[in-house]
Formats: sequence, structure tokens, C-alpha cells
Amino acid sequence: MNSRRYSTAVNIGTVMVGGSSPIVVQSMTNTDTADVNKTVGQVSALVKAGSEIVRITVNNKDAAQAVPLIHERLLQAGINVPLVGDFHFNGNRLLKKYTQCAQALAKYRINPGNVGRGNLHDKQFSEIIEIACLHDKPVRIGVNWGSLDQDLLAKKLDSNSSNPKPKSLEAVMHDTLIASAIDSATLAEKIGLAHNKIILSCKLSEVQALISVYRDLAARCDYALHLGLTEAGMGSKGIVASTAALSVLLQEGIGDTIRISLTPKPGGDRAQEVLIAQQILQALGSRSFMPQVTSCPGCGRTTSEYFQHLAADIQSYLQNNMPSWKQQYPGVEEMNVAVMGCVVNGPGESKHANIGISLPGTGEEPIAPVYVDGNKFTTLRGNNIAQQFQNIVQEYIESHYGNAD
Repeated sequence: MNSRRYSTAVNIGTVMVGGSSPIVVQSMTNTDTADVNKTVGQVSALVKAGSEIVRITVNNKDAAQAVPLIHERLLQAGINVPLVGDFHFNGNRLLKKYTQCAQALAKYRINPGNVGRGNLHDKQFSEIIEIACLHDKPVRIGVNWGSLDQDLLAKKLDSNSSNPKPKSLEAVMHDTLIASAIDSATLAEKIGLAHNKIILSCKLSEVQALISVYRDLAARCDYALHLGLTEAGMGSKGIVASTAALSVLLQEGIGDTIRISLTPKPGGDRAQEVLIAQQILQALGSRSFMPQVTSCPGCGRTTSEYFQHLAADIQSYLQNNMPSWKQQYPGVEEMNVAVMGCVVNGPGESKHANIGISLPGTGEEPIAPVYVDGNKFTTLRGNNIAQQFQNIVQEYIESHYGNAD
């Protein structure tokens, strides 16, 4: 991975974003914030999955009044995650009236396109920034092309129309996104917000457009940058599009904190967006979050789906135990486990992993050799290979990571 772009470090409660700090994973709840029980439950689940910052909607008085209760309940449960308030349209009024909400939040997120039109824009923006200064809170100035500052866009379009060589509408929109973010940050600093209290984002829903805008934004400022493909979509489309966009930027050293904006299936697990963000960073070699399972896709050489079930079981076993292992076994997140289906690549992949098993394929002898740190460790036979292998994994973790200081 290329070296990261220099950015100003921002302290968000218990988490540092930017500077030399690791790239931070964040997420957002989709509960009604006024429902304290549901919101506390979802924040807890997101944190358990590995979210290091959680954003919540603060859109009305009930939500604003619920924020300090949510914060208190989380602390009582031993969860000290930074909560970010997501404000649109009425953030100035809510933050001014509900001071406990303003104090409980670790950061405010505001959209320059939604703070007010015309003469109200700078006034209401200034009110939010003044409150952030009063409570010593950082602010993410988050520009979104779906809610772009229409007054600024109109000015840019007028200027472009008089240009002998006018730019395309897309190019003007890109310029407006960046101008909105940087101009707003400049205004925030004039009002009194410190340079190291500002994070910027310019979100779009098209992959190539997002990459282009962030490259330009990164070249024009040293603010910490939040990355995310907005309205990424559902299922494989959202996962692939987000991965494609963020991977290019992260590989170029752009980005200090990321969120994967997936549309969950009805009743789906909100924490999926956290796991995808972690996998992107781990695949790029930026961070390690949990042991990785290498497994083959299967082919006509594999006797059955047995190795698929074993790989899934091992993956679930590792994932379910990581919250406690993080405390007990420092470094375990860097472990690699291989579960292979036949002799073609099985032994080789197993030797490359910390622990690997090569299951018998079609016509192969019904035995499963296990390799530990590149060397043949044992051969498993019988009907309980899965449990035997899981025991070996547990013993390896205890012996290799249990004595770490």
C-alpha cells in the first residue's frame, strides 16, 4: 500500500482520526433515535462487530432528548464509543435548545446543503459552529451530491456559462462539491473552530465520480477525510461498488475513516456494513481485525460440500470469539487459517497459513492432514474432523497469543 496522505489528526472522544492513526471504521444506526432501547441495542451490536464510531440521527426534539440517555446507558454497559449526531435542516435549533444533547455527542455532522438557504445559510451554519466551539466538539462537514448547496451550484453554473470553454455539468458539480466543503471549513475556522476539529467528506453514489472528487479534494487540503460511497445500494451491488471506490482511494493513501453505506435487507443485520469495511482494510493490508480463513471455491475434484461447511463453521467460530479474544490474545487478529477441499492446492495453501487443513477430494484417501506454521502437525480421521480441527485452532491461539504482554 502506498504511504498515506498527510492529514491533520482529529480527536473524537476516545478515537483519533487522521494523522498517523489507523484508518477508523464507523457506522450509522437506522433505528428511531427517540427509541432509546432499540438505539442502545443497535449501537451495542455495531460496536461488538467492530465499529469504532457510531453515528445517530438527531432530527427532532425527541431524538435530541434521547441522546444523553443513550450515552448514559451505553456507558453503564461499559461501551464508551464516540456518538456522532447527524444533523440536517434544524441542527442549529436542536443543539442550541438541548444542551445535554450537544454535550453528550462526541462530534456533529452537518451538511452545508441543508443548513439553510439564502441569507439563513451562513447564519445557521455559524450557530452550529459556535455551539461546537462552546462544547469543544469536532465537526464533519459532509457534502453530498444529492443535497448540494443549490445557491453555490447556481453561482458555479452562471460562472461556467460565461466561460469561453465551459465545463460539463458533471465537472461543475464536482467543483461545487469540493468548493462547498473547503469554503465551509474556511468559514468554520473564521468563526473559531480549530483546524484540528474539522473532518471533510464529499459523497457521491458513482464510483468513478467519487474517486475523481476525492483525489481533487485530497490535493487541495490537509483536513482528515471521511470516505464513503453514498447510497451504495443493497447486497452484492453495494458491497462491490463500495469496495471498488474505496480500495482505489485507500491504495493511493487517501482517507482517514470509512463507512460502507449499504441498504440492509428487511430484517437484515446492520452490522454487515462494519464487517465489509473491516474486510476492505484487511484485504488492503491496512489493518487486521480478525483471523482470516482461506478456502477454495470447490470444483469437480471435491467429494462434497463438507469443506464448505467446515470453512463456514471456522469463520463463524473465529468471528463469534473475537470480542473476547481481543482482550485475551493480542495479535490473534493476524492469524490465517486455511480450509481446503482437495489435494491440488490443499497442502500448499495449508503450509502458507498458520493453521491449515486439506480435506480429501474425490478418489483421495479419506484423511485430512493438518499443517501448523508450514509443517505437518497431524492427520485427522473419522466423523468429528470439524471438532478436532477447531480444538487445534483453539490450542494454537492459546499457545501463540496467550502470553503476549
